Parts: sequence; structure tokens; C-alpha cells
Amino acid sequence: CNSANNNWSRLDYIKERVKSFIVVCHNVTGETLEHYSAISSSLAVCFLGNHVYRHCTEDTSTACVPCHHSAFIDAPNGLIDCFSCTVCDPGKSGLRVKTPCTRSSDTVCEPLDGYYCTDQHRGGCILAQKHTNCSPGQYIKHKGTTFKDTECAECSDGTFSNGSLLFCQQHSKCEELGLIEIKAGTLSSDADCGTKTPAGLIVGIISFVVIVVAGGVPVIVCLKLTGSLSNVQVRKSVFLSRFNVLNS
Repeated sequence: CNSANNNWSRLDYIKERVKSFIVVCHNVTGETLEHYSAISSSLAVCFLGNHVYRHCTEDTSTACVPCHHSAFIDAPNGLIDCFSCTVCDPGKSGLRVKTPCTRSSDTVCEPLDGYYCTDQHRGGCILAQKHTNCSPGQYIKHKGTTFKDTECAECSDGTFSNGSLLFCQQHSKCEELGLIEIKAGTLSSDADCGTKTPAGLIVGIISFVVIVVAGGVPVIVCLKLTGSLSNVQVRKSVFLSRFNVLNS
């Protein structure tokens, strides 16, 4: 069956096998080919969803049985085996089941979400790939579909996109917003704006810091001297108290 599928379609293969089978039965029964062809649908050919269990003989007609689970035949036939149902493998082929397999029809697969079909067959898909992710500096010109990949396009000067946008956005114009430009925009990022700081305020802050630092030195010295004098007075009071006690 595998070699036949490589050269013919499945339906052509079935027709060829039925033709050969009719000739064999004709030779066994000794009937004319014209007569046998007229009754072949009831004697030699199994209906779709069934396969040959026992070939016809001089005294018996062809015996057919249903295809087993996970197998099918989708045309009248004279085959002794059914075809295996197609497996929709999400891990390897990026597919999922659209229509389950039955005895008379194969599985129909479709791409997973975020995938598109790259190989179609008889109304279904047998191989899919993941949609392309646009790079930073590009925008999504056309979204990916079940049968088409995502189409990306480059942003133009003065615009940007991180790769997930449907169109490129204009860079922020800091001056029009009353701000200053801290970092220029690129094809993948917006401009970085900041607030303006008045020159007078900067000078005032610097002057204040200088005054505090310069004035802090004498203040510290004064505090140290004050602390030293206080210690002397305390010691003097203690000495006088002890002296008075001894004299009394």
C-alpha cells in the first residue's frame, strides 16, 4: 500500500486493485467479464468503510468487514486492509483535529492558534509552522491566518515599534510637550522626555549647599567648646560639695 501511495492517489490505487481483483474472480468463476462487471458491486467490491475479509470463490461471494478503530477506506474497494487514520500531532506538526477520523473518512487536521498551514491535502492540513514574530523596528503589516504567515514591514524614520504593533507610532516631540529630550527615539523605542529645571533654581541650590557646609564648621567647634565648659563646671561643683562636707 505504501509503494502504491507514492505513485498514485489513494483512489487510483483502489481502482487498480479492484480491477485486478475482478479479473481474478472472473478467471475462477469462468463467467464472462461483461457479466461479472455487472454484478461486481455485490460480489467483488466492499463498500467504503469496509475491507475484504475473504475473497470470492467459485461458490461464494466476497466477504467484507468494517475497518477497525483508527483505520478507514473512503471509496468502494477490494483491499484486504484499511488505511491508518492521519494523526494530528500538535508537538511535531503544529496541528490539531478539525474533523475526527471515521471508518469511511480520514482525519482532517488544521493548524493550532498562532500557526499557518504549509502543506494542504484534500481539504485538510498535514504540516504547519508558527507565525513569524516581527522584530523590534518592524510592525505587523498583515496578521497571520490559517493559511498565510504574518507579514512584517520596517518602520520609517521618526517612528517606532516594538514588533507587536499594527502600525508604527510617531516619536514623542518633547518640546511641544514643554519638556526636554533626554534620549532620542529609535526605530524600536520612543523618545525619552524630562522636565526642565530653571537655571536660577540650580544656582540657589548650589549656594545653599555651600553656605551650609561652610557654616557647619564653626557651629561644630562652638558645640564642642560649650560641651567642654559644661564639664568643667560640673567637676567644680562636685569638688566644692566634697570640701564642705570635710570641713563640717
